Amino acid sequence: MLSVSRVAVGNVRCVQPALVRIRKHVLAGGFTQTFGSRRWISVKQTEQKAIATTGGPTCPPPPPPPPKPSYTGYILGAIALTAGGLGLAYYNGLFDGPPPPTPVDDTKEDADRKKRTYPASSKDLPKHVPYLLVGGGTASIAAFRAIRVHDPKAKVMMITNELEMPYMRPPLSKELWFNPTEAEPLKFRQWNGSERSIFYEPNDYYIDPSKLSDAPNGGVAVARGYEVHRLDVVNRKAILTDGTEISYDKCLIATGARPKNLPIFESAPRAVRERVTLFKSVYDFEQLSSQLQDGNRVAIVGGGFLGSELACALSKSEQTRKKKVEVFQLFHEGGNMAKVLPEYLSSWTTERLREEGVKVWPKTQVKAVEMQGSKLKLTLMDDSVLLVDRVIVAVGSEPNTDLAKTSGLEVDGKNGGFLVDAELRARSNVFVAGDAACFYDTKFGRRRVEHHDHAIVSGRLAGENMVGLNKPYTHQSMFWSDLGPRISYEAIGLIDSSLPTVAVFAKRTAEEMSRASAAAAAAVTAGSTDSEKLQAANANVNVDVKNVPVAGEPAKEQSKEQQEPEDSFDKGVIFYLRDKKVVGLVLWNVFNRMGTARKILDQHTEYDDLNEVAKLFNLHDRRTESEELEAAEQ
Repeated sequence: MLSVSRVAVGNVRCVQPALVRIRKHVLAGGFTQTFGSRRWISVKQTEQKAIATTGGPTCPPPPPPPPKPSYTGYILGAIALTAGGLGLAYYNGLFDGPPPPTPVDDTKEDADRKKRTYPASSKDLPKHVPYLLVGGGTASIAAFRAIRVHDPKAKVMMITNELEMPYMRPPLSKELWFNPTEAEPLKFRQWNGSERSIFYEPNDYYIDPSKLSDAPNGGVAVARGYEVHRLDVVNRKAILTDGTEISYDKCLIATGARPKNLPIFESAPRAVRERVTLFKSVYDFEQLSSQLQDGNRVAIVGGGFLGSELACALSKSEQTRKKKVEVFQLFHEGGNMAKVLPEYLSSWTTERLREEGVKVWPKTQVKAVEMQGSKLKLTLMDDSVLLVDRVIVAVGSEPNTDLAKTSGLEVDGKNGGFLVDAELRARSNVFVAGDAACFYDTKFGRRRVEHHDHAIVSGRLAGENMVGLNKPYTHQSMFWSDLGPRISYEAIGLIDSSLPTVAVFAKRTAEEMSRASAAAAAAVTAGSTDSEKLQAANANVNVDVKNVPVAGEPAKEQSKEQQEPEDSFDKGVIFYLRDKKVVGLVLWNVFNRMGTARKILDQHTEYDDLNEVAKLFNLHDRRTESEELEAAEQ
């Protein structure tokens, strides 16, 4: 502020030692002052010019007595400037003491990592490619493989904003957490005991993008760390964010989906956001697994596929058990997987997760979040408080349709995703597959599906149509989930808990349960994964059948002797109905029967007795060794 005062006082100029002449300066526009340029007007010079034009006396009059020095204007100006400077300083927080050290923002990838694009410069990308795939995930891999089947020398380029080569996502919330600590972090053990990497192909499988145009036998190149800003669908060009243009003959959009966040965490202070993870990529897995410390408490918000799988993995994996990580799962539904499973089965599943060590808190939501020391303080709807070290938000995802806005493509208003026809075509020579596609299912109508197998099915179909086969979507994709050693299921078709369901379950005797437990223990000793333990524990045995009626209809009253114990949902088939026709099936701890489920779904018919249909799944039979091996290799 001292420098401001000196500027104001510096306008007083001493001309003679004994006499101080003061030039009265007035701010143009009065005392209204800005921090821009100022125009000073000298009153004395103006008076002299007026005298000169009117022709004054030849002899100047005696000088008037010197006026009393007036510092009013300067004082007021200095006060105004000082007040303005103080206000500006207060606004910028200069009186708040030294600022705290800036924390590292873990919510986004670090800047150095973002710069490691491949190739290093977009100038090394080909100017034209016959097949351009926007996105480097499972759908793009499936499309590339289908293209190469019908065009063996095809030249294909993927453009992905990720920095890794194409990889599969399901192991990120399942198998990778159960790796032995000395194993390579991104390898996992399959059901048949063999290890494999999450990456689809080794790096040398792909061609350098700069060499793709000249490759005589074609191949696939992956440009990593780049993003397509828009498509010129008329002139068949892709324009990158840096302005680079790449022309194409056929283009596939497979941009996938991005994880949703909750407003309460999005708008939270930075210190809170640093401890919140939106789990989606291999980078998220690496960051989360490295950040978990001894005795950490983790809250998983969400009761769907991802939230429930992560809750099981973090509570039971070797690395988190050694660190004594405590896992809480919070969601507003009544039970785990409530949007997928019937209510009774959702409640049963919730209890099984609790047996696995997960502290499940259904029917609740986070209404406030703040830092309390080094912990996150979560205030829930009933005003109870939970202190944790990290939060994982797993509340679903939304399709990445940014290209639609810039490229003039249509988005489905109900389901989200790029609007495409039964052949997955959005416009001429532009196709969409995977999570981002809202397609027309010739059997069940318009749909959008977010599952790994759908990415494979739709990517393969898009690739086939990019080479001119013009095939409609008819092959239904399936999905699966593992929730501990007692729950694993596969599903196909329309799986929605709001639909009526009919279920047929098989129960096991105490002796059979004991044999299953022994098999599971043997699998653990052999170092098997959760999936293998589940297969051993749920091998088909001699069972009785329990029927569950259509949801919403009253069940026949049973005597206490006839009532089934709560533990009876160990194995079965759930049929989902629409207009009394089977539109979806869940195979609950039943393996190697997806072909049968697919045939039932294809018939799309009304059945008189679903108990008879359930017999097709051989709930009473033990699988042969060859069937076990085939299931393990699925």
